[in-house]
Amino acid sequence: MYSFMGGGLFCAWVGTILLVVATATDHWMQYRLSGSFGHQGLWRYCLGSKCYAQTESIGEPPGQGPGRAWVKSRASLGAQGHLYSRWRTLRLKEGKGAVQAYWNATRAFMILSALCATSGIIIGIMAFAQQPTFSRISRPFSAGIVFFASTLFVLLALGIYTGVTVSFLGRRFGDWRFSWSYILGWVAVLMTFFAGIFYMCAYRMHECRRLSTPH
Repeated sequence: MYSFMGGGLFCAWVGTILLVVATATDHWMQYRLSGSFGHQGLWRYCLGSKCYAQTESIGEPPGQGPGRAWVKSRASLGAQGHLYSRWRTLRLKEGKGAVQAYWNATRAFMILSALCATSGIIIGIMAFAQQPTFSRISRPFSAGIVFFASTLFVLLALGIYTGVTVSFLGRRFGDWRFSWSYILGWVAVLMTFFAGIFYMCAYRMHECRRLSTPH
């Protein structure tokens, strides 16, 4: 039983770290736009050496608002001016409301997944100190359910991101691919899922022992 919980706890730690890294980094997607390379995450997108908040680009060209680095580079470099015009066209075609809902849903599910995984780790650690007075509330079972919930949330986040990127954003860029932050999200799916499996196995083993023990 404890070996299963130990394996589940290890998978949970790895999965939680991957969820945090995937959510915080800016390499979910890489693309080439008018000869320049760019990449984007859930919070920012980067074109060349400049990065901008996702909310800054919704329905308006990059660099508008606080800071005018993009405007200065546009005035000084004709190539970036062309890139500016192309990016403005793409962002306006996406539509403000649709893009905002897309980003918000993906972010929310990733954050919920990380919170569930963290809660599962806490419950999983407490399961090692299971007391007879709490036999009606099985901590291994509760930890397994929370880890499965974390898996579900990250699957929803990745499903939304994949669907919108392939069917909508991918058509706007001729040369694009998913990047390592996105891949880390899928690895986190496996880690949280196996954490739930391990804790469910520990729960079943505990129940079998309890039922076979004469009262």
